[in-house]
Amino acid sequence: MILRMRKKPNLGTRMERCASVLIERPEEQRGHWRDLMPEAKELRLEVGCGKGRFTVETAAQHPDCMFVAIERVPDAMVIAMERAEQMGLRNVWFVDCDAARLREYFAPGEVDMIYLNFSDPWPSNRHSKRRLTHTDFLMRYRQVLRDQGQIHFKTDNKDLFEWSLFQFPKAGFALSEVTRDLHANGICGVMTDYEEKFHQMGIPIDRCVGTMGPLPAEMDRWIDPLDKPHGGEGETEPQDEAD
Repeated sequence: MILRMRKKPNLGTRMERCASVLIERPEEQRGHWRDLMPEAKELRLEVGCGKGRFTVETAAQHPDCMFVAIERVPDAMVIAMERAEQMGLRNVWFVDCDAARLREYFAPGEVDMIYLNFSDPWPSNRHSKRRLTHTDFLMRYRQVLRDQGQIHFKTDNKDLFEWSLFQFPKAGFALSEVTRDLHANGICGVMTDYEEKFHQMGIPIDRCVGTMGPLPAEMDRWIDPLDKPHGGEGETEPQDEAD
């Protein structure tokens, strides 16, 4: 199922009202994100935060961690920003940026954890490189994660999940907490709005954790497609609403 984001009225005005939680030039924060919250124990990054329910509720539960949420759809992100403002959170910031270019915004080892919640499955095989769990993206996450840093991945798409379970080890991520029905015994963890809708419909939620370990020898010469002369396929198009 695809949920499309309706255009929000007065988007510019609403974004301005939430300016305190918006990072307009994330490249200037590279290597200095913790200056925003020196006491933070961890820096957690959410790729594709949607309307931000997961973002703000998780940030509220972990006030000692700082959260950076990126989103390519401003009409969704403004709702997330408003939620953060309404809750008075001081440990979460939002960025409109491209997941394919994370290394331009974060220094090596700067991120402790990455959340991938209900990313676009890009079901066509010819679009597989756009999936946020493709090895090209996983290798980019390695460029900003610390040693033993983690990726927490949730989806309602069975095909994407099973495919992704083969991608993580290829990029040197050890899998754990693998479940194909996260909420089978009751609600587990913070839900996104999107997740709650599917749970109510009886659709099981898949989840796993990937922990970054040694880089497999066969990936030692991996070259980021973005470094190639003519670039490569990345998450260069805004996605449909995923939260």
